[in-house]
Amino acid sequence: MSTLQTTPDAIPPSEAEPTEAPAAPAVSAKTWLAVIGATLGAFMAVLNIQIVNASLADIQGGIGAGIDDGGWISTSYLIAEIVVIPLSGWLAQVFSVRVYLLTNALLFLVFSAACAFAQDLPQMIALRAVQGFTGGVLIPMAFTLIITLLPKTKQPIGLALFAISATFAPAIGPTIGGYLTENFGWEYIFYVNVVPGAIMIGMLYFSLEASPMKLSLLREGDWLGIVTMAIGLSALQTVLEEGNKDDWFGSPFIVRFAIIAAIALPLFVLIELTSKKPLLNLRLLFRRNFGFGVLANFLLGVALYGSVFILPVYLARVQGYNSEQIGMVLAWTGLPQLVLIPLVPQLMKRVDPRIVIGIGFALFAASNFMNIYMTNDYAADQLFWPNVVRAVGQALAFAPLSAIATAGIEAENAGSASALFNMMRNLGGAIGIAALQTLLTKREQYHSNVLMPSVSLFEPATRTRIDQLTAYFVNHGVIDRVDAVHRAYVAIGKILQKQAFILAFSDTFYVLGVALIVALLAGLVLKKPDRLDSSGAH
Repeated sequence: MSTLQTTPDAIPPSEAEPTEAPAAPAVSAKTWLAVIGATLGAFMAVLNIQIVNASLADIQGGIGAGIDDGGWISTSYLIAEIVVIPLSGWLAQVFSVRVYLLTNALLFLVFSAACAFAQDLPQMIALRAVQGFTGGVLIPMAFTLIITLLPKTKQPIGLALFAISATFAPAIGPTIGGYLTENFGWEYIFYVNVVPGAIMIGMLYFSLEASPMKLSLLREGDWLGIVTMAIGLSALQTVLEEGNKDDWFGSPFIVRFAIIAAIALPLFVLIELTSKKPLLNLRLLFRRNFGFGVLANFLLGVALYGSVFILPVYLARVQGYNSEQIGMVLAWTGLPQLVLIPLVPQLMKRVDPRIVIGIGFALFAASNFMNIYMTNDYAADQLFWPNVVRAVGQALAFAPLSAIATAGIEAENAGSASALFNMMRNLGGAIGIAALQTLLTKREQYHSNVLMPSVSLFEPATRTRIDQLTAYFVNHGVIDRVDAVHRAYVAIGKILQKQAFILAFSDTFYVLGVALIVALLAGLVLKKPDRLDSSGAH
């Protein structure tokens, strides 16, 4: 779009001035206050996933949780979040947007602070679950307000604001979490919500219009769909979060939950497609732009959350970075987005949004392919440019993808569209992380097996290296030569394992790049909406 043109259905002919260029529909300050307040809430909800993950080891130590069980601190939050996202559109109708959003925003703030006072693992898991359930509401509701309150001409601005929560928050989360944990203590990652949370509640309180609750809708609710959805998604999220740690289907626990998910989720889909008043209108997925948009968004979630998972693990395991150092490296995947995201709406006016999406996914894919030849010295300096390229790609892809995917969505389907779009991105993240964990383990074993034959006592280079290491240990206080030789063998084994890990990490970045190429292809299939810049009917 070379210029911003207002279509005939945006301003009635009787109101248009023949001597002046048509103006875009005005948006009140109150509406912008509601949108900004809601997107601030979504930002905090997404931030709380990564900010806690970055400090998980410190939290586990603080409350006396084991490494294996401590994973439930994150899992409980994610399960509650992914279950409430599809429910939010319907519950907002039942209790009214104002009451539902304000109540959950307040509860999110209260339970965020309460997590800092948890004394043991059960308390922390329970508090995190409630925090996730209330925080999960903020994500789809912000998206819904953008596509229902704003005219089409202003939606790119709203979606750019939402992109800050969707792509900037996961990138900057480890930076904030690492800094607070290293300098103040893990409790402060929960206190960080207090001030912005209070601002959010104030903005929503003064901007959201009161409307009557419709409690009668509870009697007409798609309860069978709600139950199967909640059980199916909870079981699936549990499998994805805990599967790699528990050896996947070697664990009876994982097998049971996988069977539950395999029964409940298809049943949910069947119920939604046959119900007269479904919880979610799944038929929206059969629309070309929304269906392929959701697919691209799912793959964006795989790469977005997958890369945020892989980079800290690499920097901690291979380079020995602490959480603050990891955060400083990851900052460069976030900070450039603050500059770029506000410019995207203007870019969408001048360039076909599908081209912007394509460039965004291409750059995001390229940033991963830049990391497929990692070496022992690959650290902060080498990751700088891949992270900057990744930041640019993410900033360009999300807002135009959201705009095109939701361009033809009617007001009555906005809740379903928001739930599906955001749920699938989160689900993509969960599936991506689970797949990458398993891939990392398997590829490390594969590379170890490939490298092992080259390290043989029959090889002169190996014998020379053992002699050098033995001499090193003898010169540094190891009196017994047999002990020194043993330490030399152990050192070579660690070098071998480290190299296998580096090669495995390179493979994971390759897989993420391929996933983004598929997302790029899905983006190319999108059809340019006839009236992306019209006000639409809201």
